[in-house]
Amino acid sequence: MYNAFFGFSQNPFNMSPDPSFLFRSPQHEEALASLIYGVQSRKGFIALTGEVGTGKTTMLECLRDFLNAQQVAFASLFNSRLTPEQFFELLAYDLDLRCNRLSKTEVLLSLNNLLLERAGAGRTTVLIVDEAHNLDWDVLEEIRLLGNLENRRGKLLQIILSGQQELDRKLEAPEFRQLKQRIALRCTLKGFSVEETRAYINSRMARAGVTHQTILSPALVEEIHFRSQGIPRLINAICDNLLLTAFAMECKSANMEMLDEVTTDMRLEYPGPKPFRPDSNYPEQVLRQSQARFRVE
Repeated sequence: MYNAFFGFSQNPFNMSPDPSFLFRSPQHEEALASLIYGVQSRKGFIALTGEVGTGKTTMLECLRDFLNAQQVAFASLFNSRLTPEQFFELLAYDLDLRCNRLSKTEVLLSLNNLLLERAGAGRTTVLIVDEAHNLDWDVLEEIRLLGNLENRRGKLLQIILSGQQELDRKLEAPEFRQLKQRIALRCTLKGFSVEETRAYINSRMARAGVTHQTILSPALVEEIHFRSQGIPRLINAICDNLLLTAFAMECKSANMEMLDEVTTDMRLEYPGPKPFRPDSNYPEQVLRQSQARFRVE
């Protein structure tokens, strides 16, 4: 809606995990490199964890692009609310196993044959499980047992478990100690720093066609970082709503008053209180009111 008004060729703050908009912060570069290394080195189990909205799904999308480019067969499970029977059925479907997909025995035999055939040709196979923190114990145990498939060169099936921080806590439970010991690589995503938030916003706007943006001032970007705690998904939502608000008011730049309105409408919770910072577009009267409202006696 606001793209033409600000000069964007596409929405810079789309909420979908588009790899073309990937901001290569050091932690995201490291996470993607670890995922690729784990697959290529046949490490077996790899865990990717992080707070909600930190970019785990985008990392998995980038990994899928890499696997497709390298012609690596993979299964990708996006719904973790599964029974063991449903898990094996979806696994067989994703890997196109020629067997009775409702029979666990036939799926396992067909899977083993596929893995051995690909390993004999010097190739590997990957299982990607998103939202893994929601997996029930019996499904996690079935996944752990799949990790036993190996030859002298390494694991036949590379398994990536991606989930929220609850996954880390779940793996600390005594009943999951066998799975915990098998995880060869761990990657953790956290919120951006202030500098990373600024670079993230600018890079998305540049990718969308505005290379030197003046819509969001440095002071406003710093406040966006504070209120979002550097979480990419929240940054996207705040910026998208800010641009929409500025467009509706026919303003070429956003201000703190708009940010107040947006974060209130989003029911956004963030540490506080903290005084707002002055902004060139921020009305002096509103600034004084905000400072008085957040003054600590």
